[in-house]
Amino acid sequence: MKTHSDQFKIRLGLFVAGGLILFVLAIFIIGKQKNLFNPVYTLSSTFSNVSGLQVGNNIRFSGINIGTVDNIAIINDSMVRVTMSIKREVKQFIKSDSEVSIGSEGLIGDRLLIISQGSSTNQLAQDGQQLSSKEPVEMDAIISSLQVTAGNAEVISYQLADIMTKINGGEGTLGRLIQDTTIAENLNQTIVNLKKSSKGLDENMNAAKHNFLFRGYFKKKEKAAEAKAEEKKNSQEKK
Repeated sequence: MKTHSDQFKIRLGLFVAGGLILFVLAIFIIGKQKNLFNPVYTLSSTFSNVSGLQVGNNIRFSGINIGTVDNIAIINDSMVRVTMSIKREVKQFIKSDSEVSIGSEGLIGDRLLIISQGSSTNQLAQDGQQLSSKEPVEMDAIISSLQVTAGNAEVISYQLADIMTKINGGEGTLGRLIQDTTIAENLNQTIVNLKKSSKGLDENMNAAKHNFLFRGYFKKKEKAAEAKAEEKKNSQEKK
């Protein structure tokens, strides 16, 4: 018969074995994510501000994770060098003129590095090569710019409201034109008079065409117009 001590040893053995299995799985998963078991090569880039980037953050190329940040070191008071461990299998796609920029996983996610696609005519980036960088846009600068834009929009809104108030009150030329019915009636009468004048001018022109003093002049104008239309027609037919 199994004693209580034997059952305890079996349980302890199972617990230890389960813990070891979980430990090995954790090492395998973390090592796979951090490229501990994959052949890698090293690239680097420099930034004036890494914007919260940390060692172990992902590196992406064409939207695919291809490596991790291996080291971040301050070179001087205005420069930080970032060393990258890249999977050797993607070496054939990264060009020497590729640029490195700092992005983020979503709006509030971890920082990551993004390597752009270089030109197909350039050589491949070699192990240990330093790629050019593109400085990140800080969120504080974006918020500050939005605040300035919102302030300008607020000022414009107040000015438009003031203008509309004056117009509704009959101030200014446009306000008087809208609010004063006399000006509107005078404007309508002016338009009517212009229409009458135009009609009278057309009648005078028609009368002049039949007047023997101007008949020759209008005939010449008609012949010239007909000749021009005929010339245009002939040029279109030739085309």
